[in-house]
Amino acid sequence: MENFEFLIKDYDGYARAGLIKTAHGRINTPVFMPVGTLGSVKSVFPSDLIKLKIEIILANTYHLMLRPGEDLIKKMGGLNKFMNWEKPILTDSGGFQIWSLSKLRDITEQGINFMSHIDGKKYQLSPEKAITIQQKLNSTISMVLDECTEHPATYKRTKESMELTIRWAERSKKKFSKRKGFGLFGIVQGGMYKDLRKFCSKELTNFNFDGYAIGGLSVGENHLEMIKVLDDTLENLKIEKPRYLMGVGRPIDIIKSVEKGVDMFDCVLPTRFGRNGRAFTTYGEINLRNSKFRYDSSPLDKNIDCYVSKSFSKSYIHHLTKSNEILSSMILSLHNIAFYKKMMSEIRESILKKEFNKIKNRYLKYHENHQKT
Repeated sequence: MENFEFLIKDYDGYARAGLIKTAHGRINTPVFMPVGTLGSVKSVFPSDLIKLKIEIILANTYHLMLRPGEDLIKKMGGLNKFMNWEKPILTDSGGFQIWSLSKLRDITEQGINFMSHIDGKKYQLSPEKAITIQQKLNSTISMVLDECTEHPATYKRTKESMELTIRWAERSKKKFSKRKGFGLFGIVQGGMYKDLRKFCSKELTNFNFDGYAIGGLSVGENHLEMIKVLDDTLENLKIEKPRYLMGVGRPIDIIKSVEKGVDMFDCVLPTRFGRNGRAFTTYGEINLRNSKFRYDSSPLDKNIDCYVSKSFSKSYIHHLTKSNEILSSMILSLHNIAFYKKMMSEIRESILKKEFNKIKNRYLKYHENHQKT
């Protein structure tokens, strides 16, 4: 079993190609992590992810603690064995999900008191409990518990929240039991305020986490605001640790974040779009519910080396989508993940060949018009 380690292979500008060594395998970066919230990437078999050479997926502490429960998963041998996935798993700590899903929550110094969005049952999640749950899941990469602020938020509100996140990060680090090949990431908060992002980044680096995530984005800010926050954060993070931009996933956002030195991404868009008839393709996003695809015999994307991308016509998928057939979700979700895998592989190769700008311009040509403004 290897030690948890991040190696930077090469740079092209600030963009970098790297390798993360873990107990469950190696991860080539930049990397996109398909989201398997409940231990399942929606509509996709783990075997199909393996065929696509997906190297890591994301699951969620909040959802798994509610059902089926961390103790059951531990009894079943851990999350990898439970879901038949041998490769790395990163688990989010649950702070964002409590913020976004729980209608009744009370945040104290001790932790977060909240009601389940499923049945209204009351829970408390402290930094220590979040770590304990993730260790019972046997997560390859665990995340500290943080507080996500709404957007927009006042400076005073954001500062108090950021300071609480730092205190929780320290408690999370103390609770985490270091094991060979397993890592713990800190999460930088601070809203849209440059000085708060700078302060939080510097404070968290003192704890020497195995990696650092940029949190508090995808909460309503536009693309330009997101890029500014990245600039304010990355300049204060150590270059020798992996950097993870949480919950951000449109191609333009990924491309421009890689350009600034981000290594890891996750987002629900590939499978969420798949369940709603939408596909990412070499030539931009398309909506298969659109009537123009009714007589289109061309495949989803002949440039993507995936069975579903080449084997089914847009006409057939249009029919499935309009008929609300489950197969439509399966085809489009797997295709979208294949698109992201191809994009990340091409980005990585372009960095190694010092041709990042070439691949950046090619993707932005067809995907920039879909950015949030």
